[in-house]
Amino acid sequence: MIASSRRHILKLALLAGATPMLGGFARRAFAGDRTYAPAASDWRQFQTRTVIDLPQGQGPAQVWLPVPSLTTDYQRSLDDNWTGNATAARLVTDPSGAKFLHATFEGGGAPHLELVSRFETRNRTIDWSSSSDVSEDPEVLRAALKASTQKPLDGIVAQTAQKITAGATTDVDKVRAIYAWIVSNCYRNMDTPGCGPGNNVATLTTAGLGGKCADLNGLFVGLARASGVPARDVFGVRVAPSAFGYKQLGANSDKITGAQHCRAEVWLSGHGWVAMDPADVLKVMRAETETWIKDPKDPLVAQVDAALFGNWEGNWVAYNTAEDLRLPGRDGILPFMMYPQATIGDKVVDELDAKSFVYEITAVEA
Repeated sequence: MIASSRRHILKLALLAGATPMLGGFARRAFAGDRTYAPAASDWRQFQTRTVIDLPQGQGPAQVWLPVPSLTTDYQRSLDDNWTGNATAARLVTDPSGAKFLHATFEGGGAPHLELVSRFETRNRTIDWSSSSDVSEDPEVLRAALKASTQKPLDGIVAQTAQKITAGATTDVDKVRAIYAWIVSNCYRNMDTPGCGPGNNVATLTTAGLGGKCADLNGLFVGLARASGVPARDVFGVRVAPSAFGYKQLGANSDKITGAQHCRAEVWLSGHGWVAMDPADVLKVMRAETETWIKDPKDPLVAQVDAALFGNWEGNWVAYNTAEDLRLPGRDGILPFMMYPQATIGDKVVDELDAKSFVYEITAVEA
């Protein structure tokens, strides 16, 4: 597995060295005019609008909406504004740093809420040939090594991580091996609701290594942590089409209600937080064409496989990296926050049930 995963980096280096720059992206003719090789790009500004409508006459209600919380070298969160008929609404910052709008509705009308968020994004890239003296808050790194409700670090997770990384001598080698194992052994299950529950043990056992991004990238994160490498999920939503011709790797209209996607990142000495997204490789393999592609070396998949080890395209916005949130006014633990949340009375509304929880998210580029 280590030798195989090293080929990812070699392929990425070849792509970076062989492709001309056009419009901020590296492009070349490839596999039916599809390309995927993110390169450094200018900042792009987007605006998302989330509109929530809950049933009338059902009693007091609460809504929690994730907002872009990160300001990094690949994202700048600008501002958030909201309107509606809420009794009260305020922007809350979780101890993890995640931000969300919390609104309460005490009247007897139909709860309505609109949230507008503005932010800037750009492609995230890495130069594996160079390193720098980067640092991070030790508390942040410790948090990225801890178990969570969905990511235990013992049992089958620890056993699987040990097998995958056997012989790896550096954190980079461990991460390469885990990434390659995910791509070679897991698969995107089209029947998984939403982005999946993200339960590592279930993905390794009852789900048979299948799932969607919260399951697949979540497993990558859990295996990295179990191997001693700080890692975390980054929860967000796609806001624009992919510039590289892959329909599965972008939002293909201004309606992005179902475009939630979580990515992953690992902390590597000399590089800092490094982008990872093996789940999107598996999405291309399963859904880009009518035929399920099961070989990562297939020409359509190979450059995505290479590029997503260390790079992201800036057509996506990160909400947060939080796990095991406790939402104010709501009992229990929320494993992660990527979808709008609501309660009516004491009942939690299923965020994936379009009939009981009516909302729409749209995105436009400034």
